[in-house]
Amino acid sequence: MQNAIFYSYICTIIIKRRKRMNTKRLTITLLVALAMSTIATAQQRPTAREELKANRFLSASNYLDYDNYPATVPLTPAPKGYEPYLMNHYGRHGSRWLINESSYSRPLETLRKADAQGKLTATGKDVLRQVEAIQATSVKRLGDLSTVGERQHHGIGRRMVEHFPEIFKKPGIPVDARSTVVIRCILSMVAECEELAAANPTARFHNDASESLQYYLNQPRQGYLKEVRKDTRNIRRELTRQFQERVQTDRFTAQLFNDPAWTADSVKASTLMSDLFEIASNIQSHDLGLDLYPLFTDDEIYDQWRIRNIGWYLDYGPATAGGSVQPFSQLNLLKDIIEVADTTRQTAAVLRFGHEVCVMPLACLLELGHCGYATDNMETLDEHWRNYDIFPMACNIQLVFYRPEKGKKGDTLVKALLNEREVTLPIETRQYPYYRWQDLRKYYTEKIAAYEAKVRAFEEHQQSERRDDANQ
Repeated sequence: MQNAIFYSYICTIIIKRRKRMNTKRLTITLLVALAMSTIATAQQRPTAREELKANRFLSASNYLDYDNYPATVPLTPAPKGYEPYLMNHYGRHGSRWLINESSYSRPLETLRKADAQGKLTATGKDVLRQVEAIQATSVKRLGDLSTVGERQHHGIGRRMVEHFPEIFKKPGIPVDARSTVVIRCILSMVAECEELAAANPTARFHNDASESLQYYLNQPRQGYLKEVRKDTRNIRRELTRQFQERVQTDRFTAQLFNDPAWTADSVKASTLMSDLFEIASNIQSHDLGLDLYPLFTDDEIYDQWRIRNIGWYLDYGPATAGGSVQPFSQLNLLKDIIEVADTTRQTAAVLRFGHEVCVMPLACLLELGHCGYATDNMETLDEHWRNYDIFPMACNIQLVFYRPEKGKKGDTLVKALLNEREVTLPIETRQYPYYRWQDLRKYYTEKIAAYEAKVRAFEEHQQSERRDDANQ
């Protein structure tokens, strides 16, 4: 929209100066300006509602199958005289079963009770069949990586080699791959490394998974951030309640149950609708041939996703309601990324594997693309910030570092890929998507210093309060 406004402004200036231009030149100039304005307008991104209608899988939020939202734009070639030498990465595990048994058993209890009392429609019976089928596969597999998740990481590994052969095909390249201690993350690391090893048998791998790595691979919230989160969770609960009250459930439940009076007395409609939407979303994590999305209209899909988009933003994004500090939950991870960039001289890859609750705040902390958008207006949030851009299953951040080719001089450059898409970084550059690492490092270290000063002030205030309490 801003580009369209700009070109409209240009047209206005041209018309005001028309007396200084001959008719032919004026006509050509106006046509060019109009064409540029039309192109700019056509390039505006669709609304979230439009995107979800075109691709309902996006509504799954953190359950989105990585391969149901593929990157399609080719990567920009390296600047002349530069070569990539370091892959500095953090990735989430791939698709999985739902983690909690109640995610399956709670809606099943309602559906089975209705079935036993003869209250299910034909559609309701089919939904019961599908939920029972997927629940049966989850026995002793809650939270486990699925074959879909494994496939996602094999694909990411293959494309890493295709995109950056200068790194991954270099003889003897060291690949330092580390994971949280959760099995699905370890197996995701293995799948990706298998592709890298197949492409380069000389690569030297170091794989590790340990509690000793948790402080930065899956940093726990402590102190200041823990207190902030208490406040934002209360805000999230209230906003979630408000948005859920807007969701109409009568049409949805009428598909499943044949007795409206019984439904009103016996079914928590909004809870059942949310539970079935969660299962519908996660079905794409499996090759089962099941599909619950037809239960939901386009508007209902948007409403369910919107509630989740707001919830994730308040819990992990830069919401001003939480002082925009939630992304600092990944402070240690950012520090590790900076340290690796500062100390790595040879061609290498450092791969880290963890969870969406790390990738999302890290993307916001790095201010990748629109991830750092800060607001307290949840009504318009999805015009600027959409969770499916950030954390599908197997989501990943790749910071690729470039240096001058041998015998040439120049600054170290870096570009950022979010889910294999080039994105902007929060400093200026003359050669997007490439940025001077020296400038970017300065920006992040100053950002860290400002946050740590805020934490110290909080801790000093707490200590002062404790002293006052002790003296009373």
